[in-house]
Amino acid sequence: MDERGLLSPETPDAASAQYEDLGPAAQTVTRELAKAMAFDREEYEERVTGDVVATARDALFASLLRVTVGTRDEFDAFCDDHSDLDVRENGSEHVERVAWHVVPFEDVVVATTFENEPDAAVATLQRIVHGRYYSDVV
Repeated sequence: MDERGLLSPETPDAASAQYEDLGPAAQTVTRELAKAMAFDREEYEERVTGDVVATARDALFASLLRVTVGTRDEFDAFCDDHSDLDVRENGSEHVERVAWHVVPFEDVVVATTFENEPDAAVATLQRIVHGRYYSDVV
């Protein structure tokens, strides 16, 4: 098994605090991208809105969520060991690899299956989990 990501908030308050902590990073990333695209001051003020920075913060938060990547057998064993969690699986149960994230304050484990491209599976799962479970609490 392989773990990716840094954030695994235990409570909605912890998720919200971690999300808030990413605000300055989102602003910095947005500013540096605008510089790299050679925005002048006027274009920066016109195009880099609060919504743009909020989108950057959402993307940062989602991409930092901790995800476990393993085999179908490892995921099934995890589920057996955590029978108190509701399993929400995306994809086919007949696929050999699984990426999963536990949302403790919802008592749920969300998974996505894949054969190849673990990076894409992880990124997809992080976006799914953010949209369904974290976006309302952050």
